[in-house]
Amino acid sequence: MKILVTGGTGYIGSHTVVELQNYGYEVVIVDNLSNSYPEVVDNIAKITGKKPAFEKFDLTEYGKTKTFFEKHPDVEAMIHFAAYKAVGESVANPLKYYDNNLRSLINLLSCMKDHRAHALVFSSSCTVYGQPEQLPVSEDSPIQKAWSPYGNTKQISEEIIHDSINAHEGINGIALRYFNPIGAHDSALIGEYPIGVPDNLVPYITQTAIGKREALRVFGNDYDTPDGTPIRDYIHVVDLAKAHVIAVDRFIKEKNKKRFEVFNLGTGRGNTVLEVVNAFERVSGEKLNYKIVDRRQGDVEKVWADTSFANKELGWKAERDLDDMMRTAWQWEKALAEKENKQ
Repeated sequence: MKILVTGGTGYIGSHTVVELQNYGYEVVIVDNLSNSYPEVVDNIAKITGKKPAFEKFDLTEYGKTKTFFEKHPDVEAMIHFAAYKAVGESVANPLKYYDNNLRSLINLLSCMKDHRAHALVFSSSCTVYGQPEQLPVSEDSPIQKAWSPYGNTKQISEEIIHDSINAHEGINGIALRYFNPIGAHDSALIGEYPIGVPDNLVPYITQTAIGKREALRVFGNDYDTPDGTPIRDYIHVVDLAKAHVIAVDRFIKEKNKKRFEVFNLGTGRGNTVLEVVNAFERVSGEKLNYKIVDRRQGDVEKVWADTSFANKELGWKAERDLDDMMRTAWQWEKALAEKENKQ
């Protein structure tokens, strides 16, 4: 069975391609490489022993998207990662996010209804919950007003998928609401490697420790949390990737069942920013240079998942702890530095 993975050279996408190939699926990647590198495809091959097919184009271009499906009529399911994802940037440049994140999804769904592909796994986010009134958040928790345009694109995307499934026979969808993916593959061949200055916490930590950044900025220490810094539910990217394989397999087993489902993917535990910093220092032996700065617009105070529904319904559970997440992230950063020093 052939699976399309959009954004498959990106952080979560590349780890998911590895798990899909390890499971036995044939994978074709589509990515415009706006925030990733082409050598990721070769590194996936080094891990799995099989090089995934790769096509470079932008999914916001309908003509190219349509041509892809005509070229690959045997694609039966897709996992859609390709989207802009920086909360701060989305606040500063909302139209960029609405144009890219929504148009690419609409083009994919338009092609799905005209071709063999019948199943969509959508990369959603815990940002759909806004600042929850109660913690932990379950799939039944109310969808709050989004705190950022990025979060709003995820809310709107889920609505678009839901309406499309209702309107078109044979399309099924699962939205996986991620909490905060961190860490890297144990091989240190793939990991989080953003182009430019990182917007996410952990790559900024590791780049600061390796000397690429002067200091880590911690956005706010006056929140109502144990140490004043925001709380998130951090999950190892490999645990997250494995959930996508289970989601695709779920479609295979119940191919003709028309549905749209949502699942929270997290550990069910929350950690503050400073707890993440402390975990990094503990596993790396490095003292991190960081400074407290003002709060960042768009950040919620605290959020973590109730994962009981995903645990029961999917038979999936996050297994790796915070120390392992930070250990693999640091191994990845050191491997990058070693590679750059050889060039």
